[in-house]
Amino acid sequence: MTHVLFVCLGNICRSPMAEAVFRHMVASEGMSSQISIDSAGIGGWHAGEPPHSGTRKVLSGKGIAHESLKARQITQDDFSTFDYIVCMDEENLAALKRMAPPGVHVHRLMDFAAHLPERDVEDPYYTGRFEYVYQLVEAGCRGLLEEIKKSESPAR
Repeated sequence: MTHVLFVCLGNICRSPMAEAVFRHMVASEGMSSQISIDSAGIGGWHAGEPPHSGTRKVLSGKGIAHESLKARQITQDDFSTFDYIVCMDEENLAALKRMAPPGVHVHRLMDFAAHLPERDVEDPYYTGRFEYVYQLVEAGCRGLLEEIKKSESPAR
């Protein structure tokens, strides 16, 4: 089983969107039994809350389930549990590198969408651009799934 954790600042906009989008893609590929997916925030300000209304609106509009998602803060155990820790921007990356034990590699989601010029997924909590963020998240998740298929070769 491959374990994937998406991380953003508060776990109410970008990382739950990525979790829901990636879970939807994985299920569409028939790989739900091979890949487990979760999300977390650097901070715990929103712990226990559902995703932001803008995230829920975009996901609902795309027919992507999100009802079971609740915000949580990343823990030290996550660094040993997850094979892929995937964050949304440079700020998240720096924070995770400070928290991670030696040898743990953290990825930025947009590293899996090298065909796009963006390296960070902007925070729609501040910009309100949830649809644009969805487009970035979808591209990054698609690339991540292809990477996992190539490198992890989960049994189908």
